[in-house]
Amino acid sequence: MLDLVAAAGRITGSPRPNPQAEEKIMKRISGKLLVFGALSLLCGGVWLLYSQSAAPAGPIKTEIRKENGRFRLYRGGQPYFIKGVVYVGDMGGKFPLKDVAAHGANSIRSSGGLNVLDEAHRLGLSVLVNLPMRMESVHKFDYSDEKAVREQFEKVKERVLQLKDHPAVLAWSIGNELSVGYTNKAVWNAVNDVARMIHEVDPLHPTMTVIGDGSINAGDILEIKKRAPDLDMLGINYYMHVETVPAKIRHYDWDKPYVLTEWGPSGDWQVPRTEWKASIEETSTEKAQRYLERYQNVVLKDAERCLGSYAFIWGWRHERTQTWYGMHLETGERTEAVNVMQFLWTGQWPANRAPRIEDLRIEGRRAQDNVYLKPAGRYRAAVQASDPDQDPIRYRWEILAEVARAGYAGMGEKRSAPMPELIEKGDGPELVFKAPAQEGAYRLFVFLIDGKGNGATANIPFYVRP
Repeated sequence: MLDLVAAAGRITGSPRPNPQAEEKIMKRISGKLLVFGALSLLCGGVWLLYSQSAAPAGPIKTEIRKENGRFRLYRGGQPYFIKGVVYVGDMGGKFPLKDVAAHGANSIRSSGGLNVLDEAHRLGLSVLVNLPMRMESVHKFDYSDEKAVREQFEKVKERVLQLKDHPAVLAWSIGNELSVGYTNKAVWNAVNDVARMIHEVDPLHPTMTVIGDGSINAGDILEIKKRAPDLDMLGINYYMHVETVPAKIRHYDWDKPYVLTEWGPSGDWQVPRTEWKASIEETSTEKAQRYLERYQNVVLKDAERCLGSYAFIWGWRHERTQTWYGMHLETGERTEAVNVMQFLWTGQWPANRAPRIEDLRIEGRRAQDNVYLKPAGRYRAAVQASDPDQDPIRYRWEILAEVARAGYAGMGEKRSAPMPELIEKGDGPELVFKAPAQEGAYRLFVFLIDGKGNGATANIPFYVRP
């Protein structure tokens, strides 16, 4: 894995340049990001001063302009490039919203209410407000049922009327990935009805709907163009191969701007798998490299159409594993993904950075080697790691049974309980453990903590059989 400081902007696996070349690369990228970051911080400072003044006067107008063939977003009459995250909430104080602003972001994507908007505005953050709509595949919602569609419409309208005059509102996001597993194209007519209603009651904030990679690849953009012409832009959730989005947007002749509304590590459905179909998760260090590359190759590169992005996901969540998508550990520590996003937003690395993981093996075998263990057998595992600031690292190991993927976006997944009784020696980078006695699929996790609020993680799936 390449050093992010020395290799910012380069693709993992490319030849490593000499130190002089590395320095030139870093200066060139950092210079551009510093200029971009300085302008963004200046705009952010203006918004922060505005938000901390006496009671807000009312809504702040967001508009999309096309200038010299390029779409640009304006907020309050000033250019506004979205540097955002999908925000899950502070979860008991572990992920306070103030940390989002402190790292250089200027916006969040949220389903929260007035309390979230109030705090966001106080911190100088705007909010892409989610307007939930039910899915055909997940919620068994019938978009041919006029009564049900009307009831949903009225609930959405109620939320719009409640929040539309709040100064934190940036735009409205109508539904999320409504096309997953769907057959009834009338969903887009329902989306358009909401977009038209918003234009009538709130002409100050634009609208979008959000689609995922499968929807784009299936050509749903053409259906959206036909059935939902009142949308102002498109939200796109895309993980691995997100760099193909600009070309696909143009291939399907989407003639409006877009925002990356979810992106980050490679999706659990996209990565290589073991022989027993366990998805092989990237380490936190590999994920950080993905954030870096994908931001540079899409968000910064497609200046003609892309209005910014919302990285997924600020905080922690369990989906497929307890570490796959969160930019933090469950205990609150920041991973390298947070460090990278601060660099991309501001041009400056944090003063203290997260540990790095180079490798994790069981008895010398990586996840790609299909690790099979004997029931109750005694084994060793080792992680190769370092800390860029030479902070002492504390290690924690866990063994859990593999979680069966239950439904869309982790819905219905039941997290497995750790098995501490299997750990014989695990207070450092080497682990001695016993395999579970019962046949089946498991994962070995390692967590690294630097004592400065940063962490790292990796895991390796293994299978127990006689």
